[in-house]
Amino acid sequence: MTPGVTVVDHPLIRVKMTRIRDVGTSSEKFRARLAEVASLLLFEATRDLATRAENIRTPLAPFEGAALVRPVIIAPILRAGLGISEGMLRILPDATVAHIGMKRDEETHRPVPYYFNPPPNLAEADVIVADPMLATGHSASATIDLLKKAGAKSIRLVCCVSCNEGLTQMRTAHPDVPIFTAAVDPTLNERAYIVPGLGDAGDRYFGTL
Repeated sequence: MTPGVTVVDHPLIRVKMTRIRDVGTSSEKFRARLAEVASLLLFEATRDLATRAENIRTPLAPFEGAALVRPVIIAPILRAGLGISEGMLRILPDATVAHIGMKRDEETHRPVPYYFNPPPNLAEADVIVADPMLATGHSASATIDLLKKAGAKSIRLVCCVSCNEGLTQMRTAHPDVPIFTAAVDPTLNERAYIVPGLGDAGDRYFGTL
């Protein structure tokens, strides 16, 4: 496997990804399973977050627990990334959200940024970029370019399905950004969709097929 890339291979993820990929899965069930996969991926993606001691009291005794050292910012790439961020916010309800709009040019397959609204504390935060698909990798690369220019220093990328072309693009453009994915599919088709993939994640999530 490519250095810096973690494939989160877990029975629950494999089962839920099967439902997500299935063309017969309704939008309602697609949304639910996508959020669940995102939550499971988040556990692995945040495994190395720094913590500090926090002294509390249980109903029975004092206890030294833990708190995160740095704030967490979830950065979904619009629009499909909203589906992943929903699952992540269930686990990290205190996280803030940086919305990033990237529209794909259907002729060049390259991203065109149209919206960028990050919180002001990017430099002090752990930023998690969220997108269901890592196809060509150009949208993720452009998103991370924007985040770095705005001050982000600690960035990781979480996606459900990736392919070798997208992983290579990301590792070349941003070798410092670790990638966490549930699957690596073999190829892209002529429209730059991952095959077998899961189709257009945004259309399936929002029911706009």
